[in-house]
Amino acid sequence: MSDKQVEMSIVEHLGELRKRIIYILVVLVLGLVIGLICGNPIYKYLISVDLAKDFQLHAFAFWDGIGMYMKIAMVVALVLTIPFTAYQLWAFVSPGLREIERKAALRYVPYVFVLFLLGIAFGYYVVFPMALGFTTTITKNMGLTETYGISQYFNFMFTLVVPIALLFELPLIVMFLTKLRILNPRRLRKMRKVSYFVLIFIGVVITPPDFISDFLVAIPLLLLYEFSVFLSSLVYRKQLAADEAAEERYKFPAEVE
Repeated sequence: MSDKQVEMSIVEHLGELRKRIIYILVVLVLGLVIGLICGNPIYKYLISVDLAKDFQLHAFAFWDGIGMYMKIAMVVALVLTIPFTAYQLWAFVSPGLREIERKAALRYVPYVFVLFLLGIAFGYYVVFPMALGFTTTITKNMGLTETYGISQYFNFMFTLVVPIALLFELPLIVMFLTKLRILNPRRLRKMRKVSYFVLIFIGVVITPPDFISDFLVAIPLLLLYEFSVFLSSLVYRKQLAADEAAEERYKFPAEVE
């Protein structure tokens, strides 16, 4: 291949990548618009649940209310954009994949949306109440008066919920990489100590600076890793069975001859 052909190939790939990024940005902007439209009913629901009824939220800055709506809109936009981003990523790399790899990758795209929603539900209904309950209990035991701003409340919520929702994609990523034969359960088990350290580090970084929040996020992440190893084992066993069946098919004609 000549230098000119290589250069044209690189330019074509960059053009294709730019097109995919533009598509993603358009969907992100549309998601933000939809999020702003849906922001008020979502906000009313979030402050009407028993968890929020005990707090009288205040605005300490002129932009607190707008900032809260923008955070809600961003979460809505992420819910809509993440599966679309996964599809665009598949469309960009699919020409370089084999047919079986293309089908395998495309099959996982809908589950990106499902796992993200499950992550949001787990973060909001399980981790967030426990972390909030712990921090408010400590505050009361110290004899402090609870005066919370709307910005602090929603920042605390989204700091926990959004990263957990993103990390819920881990099993899907592991299954996909196993399908492509980049990972396998043996390698994942060998990497367990390092992976645990990385996941705990991520849990500490993404959570508010208190031990209980770190613990509540780190434990689910470790369980997610073990679940990912289990799913990888299922995919790997099917691959081994398919390889053995293919070998038998090739052996049989040779024996007949």
